[in-house]
Amino acid sequence: MLTEVSAGPYTIRGISVGGVYTSLQVPELGVVLDAGVPIRSFAGTDRIFLSHGHSDHASALGSLLGIRTLIGKPPPQVFLPAEIEAPVREALAVQGRLHRTETDIETVPMNPGDTHHLGHGLWVRAFRTHHKVPSLCYQFYRRVSKLKPEFQGLPPAEIGRRRQAGEPLFDEVDRLELAYATDTLSHVLETAPSLLDCRVLILECTFIDSKRTVQDAQERLHIHLDEILARAASFQNEALVLMHFSQAYSPDEVHSVIQARAPESLRERLRIFAPTSGRWFG
Repeated sequence: MLTEVSAGPYTIRGISVGGVYTSLQVPELGVVLDAGVPIRSFAGTDRIFLSHGHSDHASALGSLLGIRTLIGKPPPQVFLPAEIEAPVREALAVQGRLHRTETDIETVPMNPGDTHHLGHGLWVRAFRTHHKVPSLCYQFYRRVSKLKPEFQGLPPAEIGRRRQAGEPLFDEVDRLELAYATDTLSHVLETAPSLLDCRVLILECTFIDSKRTVQDAQERLHIHLDEILARAASFQNEALVLMHFSQAYSPDEVHSVIQARAPESLRERLRIFAPTSGRWFG
């Protein structure tokens, strides 16, 4: 059973269990985030973003491509860290030989700081995350025109007249919509501080209580809930979606521990990406 949460204007669907599998879909943006498990309903999405090459985040890419072939979809765009472009293509080529099928994709290699226009005013920017292998965070934003402050009191007709005359009335601004950061040290919140200002931030939270200390989390290059709570006042996001919880916790534990520990100022904006009851999928 897939998990689904609403966060601001966005729907986040899928599944994420640390070290097991992660694959999320944001239909309003037309993107799939990681491919650690082949979810059939995600196969029609034309843009896939791989955070890194670990199997629980990338090993189902070939299976997802196979489903796309069955439903008659063309090769998707796959955004990924530039360092893993060649190995991913090699792995897909091996799978293609095993299955005797085409496993073609359009790769979009990205380095930290790179941006890419996705169309209709939507862009993506890559940030380096802090893991043991090459890894990226993706930030989606809309580039919009905003009337300069000195012209904001003008009547619409006057704005139109000046615009027709070629007067520069507008600034282009980036409206930060959604960011996805997984398998990283919490240090990413310092190296990429604009994550804290995105409308929606999807952030890993692998460990949540004293079963593992902050030091344990850092040694494993993951984030502990303690580190998030210590920064509670820094999160300006409309919604903070926590995911990638360790399989050491049941879904019920995840909900109860976080609800009990989160301060009220943050609790109302938190979205816990875990089943509300029962067991993890699979």
